[in-house]
Amino acid sequence: MPATRPKRATVYFDSALHKALRLKAAETERSVSDVVNEAVRVLLAEDADDLAALRDRAAEPTVSFESFVRDLKAEGAI
Repeated sequence: MPATRPKRATVYFDSALHKALRLKAAETERSVSDVVNEAVRVLLAEDADDLAALRDRAAEPTVSFESFVRDLKAEGAI
């Protein structure tokens, strides 16, 4: 992805989260912005993975809960 100019945003954090964020930034010798940007990237990457998994499984047959429980009972599992 090409580098773009950073955009400014105002974000309000719970005070305990803000303290943890500042401590994390200090501990890792990074800015708060860098830590937040990384966290957002990780979160969005996880969303992309989840969406891909859903897309890959879209053609799988579905089983209703009722049918599943009925089959478990018929097999003697419950």
